[in-house]
Amino acid sequence: MHKNAMKFYIDGRWVDPITPKSLDVINPATEQPIGQISLGSEQDVDIAVQAAKRAFESFSQTSKDDRIAMLETILRLYKERWNDLASVISAEMGAPIKMATSSQVGAGFGQMNSVLEALKDFEFEREVGPRIIVREPIGVCGLITPWNWPINQVGAKVAPALAAGCTMVLKPSEIAPYDAMLLADIIHDAGVPAGVFNLINGEGPTVGAAMSAHADIDMMSFTGSTRAGSAVAQAGAAGVKRIAQELGGKSANILLDDVDFEKIVMRDVFTCMGNTGQSCNAPTRMLVPQSRMEEVAAIAAKTISKIKVGDPASTETHMGPQVSELQWGRVQSLIGMGIDEGAQVITGGLGKPDGLETGYYTRPTIFAGVTNDMTIAREEIFGPVLSIIGYKDEEDAIAIANDTLYGLAGYVSSADHDRAVAVARRIRAGQIMVNGPAWDINAPFGGYKHSGNGREGGIFGLEDFLETKAIIGGVVPT
Repeated sequence: MHKNAMKFYIDGRWVDPITPKSLDVINPATEQPIGQISLGSEQDVDIAVQAAKRAFESFSQTSKDDRIAMLETILRLYKERWNDLASVISAEMGAPIKMATSSQVGAGFGQMNSVLEALKDFEFEREVGPRIIVREPIGVCGLITPWNWPINQVGAKVAPALAAGCTMVLKPSEIAPYDAMLLADIIHDAGVPAGVFNLINGEGPTVGAAMSAHADIDMMSFTGSTRAGSAVAQAGAAGVKRIAQELGGKSANILLDDVDFEKIVMRDVFTCMGNTGQSCNAPTRMLVPQSRMEEVAAIAAKTISKIKVGDPASTETHMGPQVSELQWGRVQSLIGMGIDEGAQVITGGLGKPDGLETGYYTRPTIFAGVTNDMTIAREEIFGPVLSIIGYKDEEDAIAIANDTLYGLAGYVSSADHDRAVAVARRIRAGQIMVNGPAWDINAPFGGYKHSGNGREGGIFGLEDFLETKAIIGGVVPT
């Protein structure tokens, strides 16, 4: 899937690992390897970090115009590799090819373009009274990205780091690494100076831990599970690094009593099941008036019958497999817990869909009659599983929505726009979608509580990679 699959991109060239160690990359639809990658070590990390540290001295001094031109070139070359990226993403993590081509690859482009547009208008220096306020690149950055929206998350970190004038070491998910390796080719062809961007494949407990603890990495930007994010923060604490984290979610979706239930439930079931439920901001807790539970469950079940699960290579497929056998097993375990704890299975359940015995396929599953203390309402499942929870009134819905360790996203729908916004203001989460708008690539994305800290997207992502310096007395009095 990549001509340099067994190498790492360090200091402007593809190099062999210090100690050879390979890992199969599995196509989740076939359960067969599509290739191999090398797994890095602490020594590989150190070599990459030192390259980034050397490059920072000059790259941090480049002009805004130079970095704008660089990002424009990267985006032009990205467009030329669009179909290659889509093909790789579909094969390595199971996204249906139509979704990989539009949403997955499109999201990566959107993230980088959003940062580019923010950079054009950004003021890195301004006078405030007698002082000069300077925004400077933070330094060498460690970037760790997940498998579920792979090129989206890579773009959301690499682009603002470049725009800020930082240098970096990227560890993409070892489960879905090839799209990031293609981006390394694009970055190389764009003429990004050697050492500015470095890529090492590897596992979290080795490469990720080495990056997090490395004395010469100034900032860690991590997207993944809350458990792993906590480990990154603990490892980085000794070095007093900046830690930016986008972690798990268990987002509430409040349908107020005045909505068109037929229309809104159908819309939101499709949203929940998108990307095989493998999105941290998925609306996995649907909150509805208790009196409408039976009606909502029936609409949801009818909607599931319209979702075609199958081969990601087919343009007819809506939903592909889970990304791995491990993830499939975890989702099955949580579906089993939902059954054991008394939730009502409306559709789906344990096992694979009929005719899909090969591949890590999960039956799209909807539970009704869920209470917010059940495991399926508390834990992030990261699969095509929706929990429908009843509420007594609006205040009860808000209380249920906020009764979670997470705070990444939330959803509110109402026929009364002002009412929906009023409820949105009371949900403790980083991003609230009101009445089903399109994805806003320029909006800040990140969470409260166990969903992390920091924000990605446009100017908000750029600012995460900057330090603030005050030069007091720098302005000569007139």
